[in-house]
Amino acid sequence: MDAWWFPALFATGLAAGYVDAIAGGGGLITVPVLLATGMSPADALGTNKFQSSCGTTLATVRYARHGLFAGGNWGRGIAATLAGAVAGAVAVQRMNADFLRPVIPVLLVVIAVYLAIKPDLGREARPARMSESVFSLVFGFGLGFYDGFFGPGTGSFWMMACVLLLGRDLLAATAHTKVMNLTSNLASLAVFLVTGHVRFAVGLTMASGQLIGGWLGAHTAVRSGARLIRPLFLTVVIGLAIKLGWDAVMRR
Repeated sequence: MDAWWFPALFATGLAAGYVDAIAGGGGLITVPVLLATGMSPADALGTNKFQSSCGTTLATVRYARHGLFAGGNWGRGIAATLAGAVAGAVAVQRMNADFLRPVIPVLLVVIAVYLAIKPDLGREARPARMSESVFSLVFGFGLGFYDGFFGPGTGSFWMMACVLLLGRDLLAATAHTKVMNLTSNLASLAVFLVTGHVRFAVGLTMASGQLIGGWLGAHTAVRSGARLIRPLFLTVVIGLAIKLGWDAVMRR
């Protein structure tokens, strides 16, 4: 890889870390750049999990310091998400995930439309529609499995589930999403490490940018709240829907 790629990779990690800490979807920025370097898809995905986990870790710490994790029963959700992610990573070795490609963009468009016509959604906390224990088990395993099996849009699904079913505001939903995304990312990363699909020089370069971007993004989200998270989340969801829709069409 030519030397000029490394400052570009650092800048990519910085931008992706900032966006991902606020609204998720950093992979929209990083994966195309990693593929553009010429590495294989497996190496690109493994390296992406490595560098994104670094930014997500720092963003999670920043949210924790703001007190957004106080009082929650996180152990059950983390355990269920971890189990689901491992099961998904194992299942994808035996099944083809391509059947999800035309479905996920439709679901993301539904999320975007629903959020657009509900301007007050997530602006403030509301009563929960599901107990946190049941939510942790059902969505932890379900979305953990999805992230290990396919992945794109996981953060968006977590955000909407937290807002609609747990009654969280967008800032609290973002913090919850970071914890669960980090859990499933680390489980998937373990699989890529075992199979040798992480390029460490590239990953560490991007991770250094991710750490800065993740801290800045979490700081900005805590300070600005739903006023910033909502439009950026909508942008990420629409962008992801377009990208996945295009990929589904091109594969036909």
